[in-house]
Amino acid sequence: MNRLQNKVAIITGGSSGIGLATAKEFIAQGATVLITGRSQKSLDQITAELGEKAYGIVWDASIPGNVNHLSEFVQANFSSVDILFVNAGVAKFASFENMTEAIFDESVNTNLKGAYFTIQALVPFFKNGGSIILNTSINAHVGAPSASVYAATKGALLTLAKNLSTELIAKQIRVNAISPGPSIPCCIVPPNSAFRRVS
Repeated sequence: MNRLQNKVAIITGGSSGIGLATAKEFIAQGATVLITGRSQKSLDQITAELGEKAYGIVWDASIPGNVNHLSEFVQANFSSVDILFVNAGVAKFASFENMTEAIFDESVNTNLKGAYFTIQALVPFFKNGGSIILNTSINAHVGAPSASVYAATKGALLTLAKNLSTELIAKQIRVNAISPGPSIPCCIVPPNSAFRRVS
């Protein structure tokens, strides 16, 4: 099936993990995909492997004003955008007592501020509806040791999705969030683990 034929998708943080897996699936479904990452060498290798429907751009969501670099690239290469997967983020963990301002600021700047202004910059490229997906985390729903700041940023994305879904409805843009958890079998999770299976 080519459910995404002739669609353009942007995936921030698309050079590894969930972002890369999503890029592969979108291309398999017929989309043209732009992925962002922090390493030109890595992006060159990945886009070569993904084929002619893949574009890559070096971009860091945490750098103030850097979103203009991304929007200029989009404007130069695409007539419109259909999908934005906001996946770029950092996962820095420290206990409440040991949390530092540096970790706090990097987490908020990347996971929340970066996401917010990326969406703001790219919404004008959505011409006829479309879809925005925010990648949050199970930590936004379930408490875990040393995850207070990370979880706060991901919880903020859930709230952002709810509010933007009402604000962007006039543009026919859907806004949703996903909350993936650890990729470990349930049978090996310690019985007192802070993570629990949610059905």
